[in-house]
Amino acid sequence: MRLLVTGRDGQVAQALLALSGSDVDVVALGRPTLDLTDRASIERAIAEHRPDVVVNAAAYTAVDKAESDEAAAYAVNAEGAGHVAAAAAAAGLPVVHISTDYVFAGDKAGPYVESDPTGPQGAYGRSKLEGERLVAEANPNHAILRTAWVYGPYGANFLKTMLRLSQTRDLLRVVADQRGTPTYAPDIAEGIVAVSRALESAPGDASKRGVFHMVSEGETTWAGFAEAIFSRLAETSGKHVTVEPITTADYPTPAKRPANSRLDTTRFRQSFGHSLPEWTEGVSRCMAALAANEAP
Repeated sequence: MRLLVTGRDGQVAQALLALSGSDVDVVALGRPTLDLTDRASIERAIAEHRPDVVVNAAAYTAVDKAESDEAAAYAVNAEGAGHVAAAAAAAGLPVVHISTDYVFAGDKAGPYVESDPTGPQGAYGRSKLEGERLVAEANPNHAILRTAWVYGPYGANFLKTMLRLSQTRDLLRVVADQRGTPTYAPDIAEGIVAVSRALESAPGDASKRGVFHMVSEGETTWAGFAEAIFSRLAETSGKHVTVEPITTADYPTPAKRPANSRLDTTRFRQSFGHSLPEWTEGVSRCMAALAANEAP
C-alpha cells in the first residue's frame, strides 16, 4: 500500500515516513512540490506517485497567530483540505484527513463523541471544522481523524519544550485546569496506516467512513503531562523539576484553549479494531527516542 502524505515536515508526516518499509510505502511531500493552496500541484503529485490512499497531515497549527491571521489558517486548514480531498476523489482514491479537538467548545462534562455539537472557540478551530466539512463534501470516501495534544521526536511540541526549559529551570508553572490526552505522533501514524488499510480493502463499508476520534488511552492535564515527563527525566538523568499547577487565567493566550479536550475513541476502536496505547507509554518511548538520537 502506498500513501501520499501532505505536510512533509510535520510531526505526523515524519512519523509516517519512519514506518515506510516493505508493506507500506510512504511518500511525503510539501511546498513547493505540493502546495495545499494549489489544487493542480496536488493533482500532479497524485498522478506522479499513484498512491492507494491520500493522507492530509498538513495544517496551519499556529493557534495563537491564527487569531490575527485567520485567512492564512483557512487557506490551509479549510480550503487546502478541500483541495486535497477533491483531488483524491478525482483520482478515485480515499482520503484520510487529520483534524483536532479544537472543533469543540471544551465545555462538556465528559469526553466528546463524534456526534456531539461542535463549537470552536477560536480561528484555528473554526478553520479546522470548515476543513472537515469541505473534505466530507468533496470526497465521500473519507475518514476524518480528530486527535489532540500531539507530540513526538520531530518538530516543536510540549514535551520538547518542557525538556528544553528544564535545562535552565528547577520549577515550571503549568496549566492544570485543561484536560485531554497527550498523543504520540508515531502512534497516530500507526493508526493512520490501520485506517488506510481499511479504506483500501473495504471500499463499500460505510462504518469505516466519516468522523472518528483517535487519541491515546487515558487522560491528564498539561501539568500532569509535565509531571510525567519530569518523572521520566529524573529516572534517566537524575534531574528533578517541580511542576507548580496554575489556572488558564494565570497564563493568558490570544486563542482560547478548550478546558475539556477529552475525546471518546469507542467508534474508532470498534470500526478499525485498533487502539492507541496509554498516553504514558508514549511519553516513555518519546523520551527514549530523543535520548538515543542525542547519544554520541
